[in-house]
Amino acid sequence: MNDSEFHALADAIYEHIEARIDDSGEDIECETVGGVMNLTFENGVKFVINRQEPLHQIWLATRENGHHFALQGDKWIDNRQGVELLSWLSLQAKRQGGVELAL
Repeated sequence: MNDSEFHALADAIYEHIEARIDDSGEDIECETVGGVMNLTFENGVKFVINRQEPLHQIWLATRENGHHFALQGDKWIDNRQGVELLSWLSLQAKRQGGVELAL
């Protein structure tokens, strides 16, 4: 994958996450600036999602852990635990943010 393809895929996943948050009706503030998406939950918990262009990865930082996701097929998979980005983000939103978020 080249840098242009990576940016298009990263943009698509960011747009998907933001759309699902908007559709959820949950009180989650979502702000994206310069390739960094900040999610702030009603209980004050914050997640940061950012793209790492040199590595062609998307990183997710929560108050409990951090993960580095690389594209494998059509899914973003963590390179250490093998978890998928959207399902992991949903799980952490419930565990840490206290909200149901179907991604």
